[in-house]
Amino acid sequence: MIQDRRSLLKTAAAASVVPAVGLPARARAQSTTIKIGVLNDQSGVYRDISGPTSTACVRQAIVDSGITAKGVNVEVLQADHQNKPDVGSTIARQWIDRDGVDVIVDVPNSSVALAVNGIVREKNKAYFNSTGATTDLTGAQCSPNTVHWTYDTYMLARSTGGAMVKAGGDSWFFITADYAFGHALERDTSTFVKAAGGKVLGGVKHPLQSTDFSSYLLQAQQSRAKVIGLANAGTDTINSVKQAAEFGVTRRGTKIAVLLMFINDVHSLGLQAAQGLVCTESFYWDLNDRTRAFTNRVRGSLGGNYPAMSHAGCYASVLHYLKVVADMGAAAAKASGADAVARMKAMPTDDDCFGQGSIRADGRKLHPAYLFEVKTPEESKGPWDYYKLLQTTSAEEAWRPLSEGGCSLIRT
Repeated sequence: MIQDRRSLLKTAAAASVVPAVGLPARARAQSTTIKIGVLNDQSGVYRDISGPTSTACVRQAIVDSGITAKGVNVEVLQADHQNKPDVGSTIARQWIDRDGVDVIVDVPNSSVALAVNGIVREKNKAYFNSTGATTDLTGAQCSPNTVHWTYDTYMLARSTGGAMVKAGGDSWFFITADYAFGHALERDTSTFVKAAGGKVLGGVKHPLQSTDFSSYLLQAQQSRAKVIGLANAGTDTINSVKQAAEFGVTRRGTKIAVLLMFINDVHSLGLQAAQGLVCTESFYWDLNDRTRAFTNRVRGSLGGNYPAMSHAGCYASVLHYLKVVADMGAAAAKASGADAVARMKAMPTDDDCFGQGSIRADGRKLHPAYLFEVKTPEESKGPWDYYKLLQTTSAEEAWRPLSEGGCSLIRT
């Protein structure tokens, strides 16, 4: 058993290295090398919303940055944390101590995200979380080495949860993934529901990667709540929605609030099952000319997948970091992750995925949040044409106020 465990960790930590882009071998040998580790779910419940597509988006950021023409070599490693904090922690330590990784990117699953957060701070490297949702990354466990880029449970609860209550959904029952992310999303949504005068009638928690949601949906129906809030993600969300449709939940007048859904989930469900669902993302490939331009550049390397906000966050965070590397020098960026992140906060952000923005002192990346409704099959005009925009929450309003997070980096 011990040998099997060691073999598992060794396999998980074995990273495929993406070759440097754009420099001949002789120039590469003379250049300074930045190493970026993409740590995520390559084979499980969150593969489609992270996985190989995140790695491809990081590679696109390297190309778009033009950093190699400035004499800086960039290598990319990738590994599967299997949604286990101990596996993720082991990989992060080995990457930094053995392989000289300077930056860790992506990291879905809030429990893994928080574990990696502590290691990166201890080692003074840089950490750009795109796919973890916990607000603790900019709150109780904020770090000078971390930027939380794409979304969090507060933003999701405010946008999707708030919209459902305004539409009359004033009684809720939660079906929640039983780990840090699900707990936080249920907590934050409950806060918005109650503040708007609504009630939470109950909830049930399920293990990660569940396949049978029938008993949970039955409990939700028995509560007579107007809204069933799905505080889960990935294939757990897909299975929840599919089985709710099979059991005729919505035909009885109950609404399904999908509190975290990605365009990849809609693709897996199909428009027939997903039509009418409301969700929040901070990026949509067909939102504007810039998002379409990014998607056209990267799409050929995605194996048929399309980028979601999680993938866009990997691209944009690495692109901004490489601008800082060019500005402060690779040696200085490698020497101190905290210094590199401080420079990232001081420099306005601008990229094709999120447009112009900024990074707050607590590490929270600020940009608008978009509330979308999934189109009907008749409304869709082509592949992955899935969303229609309902409302936009500004960058100033979408995120938890700085004064409420409890981040130790903020002077009171």
